[in-house]
Amino acid sequence: MIIWIASYPKSGNTWLRAMLSAYFYSNNGNFSFDLLDNIKEFPKHSEYLNKISVGKNLAEIAKEWIPAQAELNLKYSDSTFFLKTHSAICNIEGSNFTNKKNTLAAIYIVRDPRNIITSLSNHFNLSIEKSLELISDKNKIISNPTNENKNIGLTVLSNWQTHYQSWRDWKSVKVKIIKYEDLLYSPKDMLINILNFLKEFMKVKINENKINNVVKSTEFEKLKLYEKKYGFKESIAMTDQSKKFFNLGPNNNWKKLLDKETSETICKYFKNEMKELRYI
Repeated sequence: MIIWIASYPKSGNTWLRAMLSAYFYSNNGNFSFDLLDNIKEFPKHSEYLNKISVGKNLAEIAKEWIPAQAELNLKYSDSTFFLKTHSAICNIEGSNFTNKKNTLAAIYIVRDPRNIITSLSNHFNLSIEKSLELISDKNKIISNPTNENKNIGLTVLSNWQTHYQSWRDWKSVKVKIIKYEDLLYSPKDMLINILNFLKEFMKVKINENKINNVVKSTEFEKLKLYEKKYGFKESIAMTDQSKKFFNLGPNNNWKKLLDKETSETICKYFKNEMKELRYI
C-alpha cells in the first residue's frame, strides 16, 4: 500500500525523500543519491501511465491514475512503499487522483509560498513575476515532456492554496502535515516525529545512531556538494541546465530576495492559509 510523500513543487519534498530513503533503504543511515530510486515519483515514473498517455488528454489519463496505482500495489504485493507526488488531491471529470483502497497514509510537506517563489524561479528559469503567476494559477498543470510523449508525468497542481487545502482536507486516510521550516530548524526532532507517525502503518524501529547519520548526511550543504561532485539526474527537468537543483536551501529568505509588492501580493492571495500555518 502507498504512503504518499506529497508537496507543492520546491517545498522540500526531495529533501524529505532523501531522509526517508536513507533511513529505510540503507544499513547505516548515510545518504547517497541512488537511494532516491527507492521512492519514485508518481505519475512521472509510472511505466503504465507513460505507455498509455501518448496522444491522450488529461481526462483520459486521469481515468488511469487509480489503475496505475493498483498495478503498483499488486507489484509490491502486501508491502508498504513510498511514492512521491506533486499532485493535488483532485477529481478530473469523475476520476480521483487516488483512493483509500490504494493509499495507506500520506505525509504532506508545506512551505512558506514567499520562499517557494524564488525556488520556482531558479528551477523553471522564470522571472519572479512568472513564478507568481504559476503559484497563483488554479488551473496549473505541469509535465515532463519528451520528444515521444509530451504528457509524461502530467500532474495537476492548481495554486498553492488549493494544493495545500486538498491534502489538508482529505479525510479518506491519515495525512500528516509538516512544515518545511520545522524540518529545517529541527531536522532530528521532525524525523523522529515522522517515524513515530509511520509506526501506525509499517514496522519502524527507532535507531538513534541511524537517525543522527541521516540528519548529518542530508544536510543541505552536503546535498549541494553531492550534486556538484556527482551530478543529480533529477535536475534534468530544469529548464536551465547551468543552474543547480540544490540552490539556496536555508539561505532562501524571502525577506532578502522578494520585493515588498510581491510579498504583499502573496500574503493577500493566500491570507487564510498563511495565517493558519503562522507564516503571517
